Amino acid sequence: MFINRLPYRVMKEIRFRDDILPLKDKLFRLALRITLNREEAEDIVQDTLLKMWERREEWSQIESLEAFCMTMCRNLALDRNGAARRSNLPLNEDIDAPPSLVTPLDELDRRQRIEALQQFIDGLPEQWRSIMLLRETEGKRYDEIANILGISESQVKVYLHRARTRLREQMSKLDGIVK
Repeated sequence: MFINRLPYRVMKEIRFRDDILPLKDKLFRLALRITLNREEAEDIVQDTLLKMWERREEWSQIESLEAFCMTMCRNLALDRNGAARRSNLPLNEDIDAPPSLVTPLDELDRRQRIEALQQFIDGLPEQWRSIMLLRETEGKRYDEIANILGISESQVKVYLHRARTRLREQMSKLDGIVK
């Protein structure tokens, strides 16, 4: 008697509306972060969803639909950006202290630090920035990032560590200059 030794996978019916369409916001944030253009990011999300629909026959063979969609979106955004230098969105400046405690000098210092940090992040290699975005902004786990970027989980950790170390070094240099 022959026994099938392939791992048994429970076949779940995948529905575009329930399983893929809810990813559109995450896809948009990723595309916007890469392209820095709202209309371009919307087009990329639409293209990603369209490509996923065209590949609906393959859905049951995809281990992680989210990782697959994120990878497709990222690749489309990078392709659309071409070889142009990619930079990040400005950091959120909604960090407010009570008005009575913020002096104009404090506000100037805060804005300069945010601009410097943004420049440091922009100076990171593209893959490091992508990893930081997925980990810090999207809250992805290391294994999810590895799937999305097509690299090993250990490489994700190494690149993230290097990016954080470089940013800390740059910020400490800035602190030394400012003080």
